[in-house]
Amino acid sequence: MTLFVRTLGICSVLLLGACSTARPPAAVEARPPASWTAPLPHGGQMADLAQWWRQWNDPALVPLIEAAQGISPSVAQARSRLLQARATQTTAGAALLPTLDAQATSSRGANAQVGSLATTSQAGLQAAWEVDLFGANAATRDAASERLAGAQALWHEARVSVAAEVAQQTSSLRTCLQQLDVAERDARSRGETSRLSDLSERAGFTAPATAALARASAAEAVARASQQRMQCDVEFKTLVALTGQDEAALRQLITATPITPAPDSLFAIAALPAQVISQRPDVYNAEREVAAASAEVGSAQAQRYPRLSLSGNIGKAWVRTGGTSNEVDAWTLGPLSLSLPLFDGGRRAAQVDAARARYDESVALYRASIRRAVSEVEQALVRLQSTAERNASARAAAEGYRVSFDATDARWRGGLASLVELEDARRTALAAQNAVLALQHERQSAWIALYRAAGGGWDSTTAPGLAETAQAGTR
Repeated sequence: MTLFVRTLGICSVLLLGACSTARPPAAVEARPPASWTAPLPHGGQMADLAQWWRQWNDPALVPLIEAAQGISPSVAQARSRLLQARATQTTAGAALLPTLDAQATSSRGANAQVGSLATTSQAGLQAAWEVDLFGANAATRDAASERLAGAQALWHEARVSVAAEVAQQTSSLRTCLQQLDVAERDARSRGETSRLSDLSERAGFTAPATAALARASAAEAVARASQQRMQCDVEFKTLVALTGQDEAALRQLITATPITPAPDSLFAIAALPAQVISQRPDVYNAEREVAAASAEVGSAQAQRYPRLSLSGNIGKAWVRTGGTSNEVDAWTLGPLSLSLPLFDGGRRAAQVDAARARYDESVALYRASIRRAVSEVEQALVRLQSTAERNASARAAAEGYRVSFDATDARWRGGLASLVELEDARRTALAAQNAVLALQHERQSAWIALYRAAGGGWDSTTAPGLAETAQAGTR
């Protein structure tokens, strides 16, 4: 009993005298600007970043994003790393708790104590506990917890990236189909001009060279439409690879939904708080990595100080021989083991230096991620602003060139304009139409880039749990 009391006294003194090792700051200053310096698009309300894709009003988009996220290797890899990080956190937390093992043995043989053959059986419980005097195990657990939070953020980043990629590809395909429609209508128009020119040539009213020009123009339009059709087929196959959908079903889904431009109000972001970058998964992960590296410095420092462990066991033994049985109960508390590092050739000091170097690296990466996030958001806003400024002018130009072409076509049919004038007006009108479609695609791309730059509407206070990672839908 005296030994037990002394043991408890020693443990109490050591626990009361233990001090935590000093760590570098777990949070470092890297504040975003108070407001973005890029020009903001005029008018409208701030878009709800958590509802980006449902604002697109494209019935095909959300199902395609969900399908792509379901088969994406990057999402699967991120979820695997999330599960691994959770297991690591559990392991690190378990180091702070005592361990308890059950043991049982049985043997038969010559027993010197009884002088004959005997069956000896034993059963017992063995406990061990490392007293975390200087916080080494607690620091390791803290680092694992921070990396688990970072893994949850990276899982979300993978989903955001897949969603943005599918949206970009869908926008590209939609634009390609619209340009194909323009090219096919242009080919039909040129074909009609060629037919009329041939009739006029046979009647002797049009020179052969003029009719040849009309036929060349029609052939060029057919070739252009064929090339555009090929490009759209490539776009379809790219989207098939992204989503894993059957190509025939995907074509039906895309062609069955009307192609309507997104409303201008969707792209009018009146304000975007600079603090939104804290929602970016990569920034949040970098911040958590700083905290994890800080904890690892504390853990490495604690390895240089004494370590205390306590063990004990309780059990029962049976010896059976000649029809008799003897039982023995036993228990021990101890040994109480204190390990004091004296000389290790500088190994522990080097581990502290390495941990501090990793901490400095994580701080630099975190600050760089802040700067990159600010730049990406501002670039997306600049592009949105630019497309908004050019939108009205491009549409006005396309309408003006269309009216000019219609007038020139009427004059040509009346014999008041040459075919060269008609083809020049047609070429200009076609270029203006394609420019409007390209600008529309550019605007959608800038909107998608802003979605990615803002972190996909993610909130660090609502990181998903494992059940949510398996079933969460598209934002």
